[in-house]
Amino acid sequence: MRNLVFAANWKMHQAPADAAAFMRTFVGQYARQQDRRVLFFPSAVSLHVVVQAIKERADLEAGVQNIHWEDKGAFTGETSAPLARGAGARHVLIGHSERRHVFGETDEETGKKVAAALRAGLTPTICVGETLAQRERGETLAVVTRQLRAAVAGIDAGVLATTIVAYEPVWAIGTGKNATPADAGEVHSAIRAELRSLVGERGAAVPILYGGSVNRSNVDSLLAASEVGGVLVGGASLDAEQWLAIARSG
Repeated sequence: MRNLVFAANWKMHQAPADAAAFMRTFVGQYARQQDRRVLFFPSAVSLHVVVQAIKERADLEAGVQNIHWEDKGAFTGETSAPLARGAGARHVLIGHSERRHVFGETDEETGKKVAAALRAGLTPTICVGETLAQRERGETLAVVTRQLRAAVAGIDAGVLATTIVAYEPVWAIGTGKNATPADAGEVHSAIRAELRSLVGERGAAVPILYGGSVNRSNVDSLLAASEVGGVLVGGASLDAEQWLAIARSG
């Protein structure tokens, strides 16, 4: 049986009242399915609302969109992994393309954040992906492999096998464009091969998600591609009805 992962990244949307209304609709209409998990990554200010809404549902989990690599300290505006865990998060996005390309996050910093997440008992979703210029130069696989290796450098193989990886081509984020199933399958297969080289056959169990303008019209074809084990969804996850349709796909 497939163990699909459907992850909603709400980015800088959904205030607490909006998140509460969304979760009432979703939890009220979404029946538990044995072959999948649904993850929510709300804004930090709405995390508590989502955590409370799903507290009776083991198939629904919450996470944060970012953490600092230090466990505590004078870092105004930042959230540490222990703080996120204490607030009810069980997951964290690390290395999202917007963190890399809008906020200048480096490969080294993603590695420190992965280590911090694992120390605190959070499951990191490690995001990797190339820009359009890198794709046009034929550098996609080299970029994705470099980003993945940097993110997991020094991590114990057994722990690494418990993480999630998300391939999100930068040129497809919020643009309405998405990689074809063949494009996604090629990169996901390369990621799978890299995971196996890092942790052996345990790498076969790491979910690899696709992210980039996913919606209910294209999700089934993407999920059918080689090694695509779920989706990381931005804009389409902000509408409860559309997110219900996506989470039931596959």
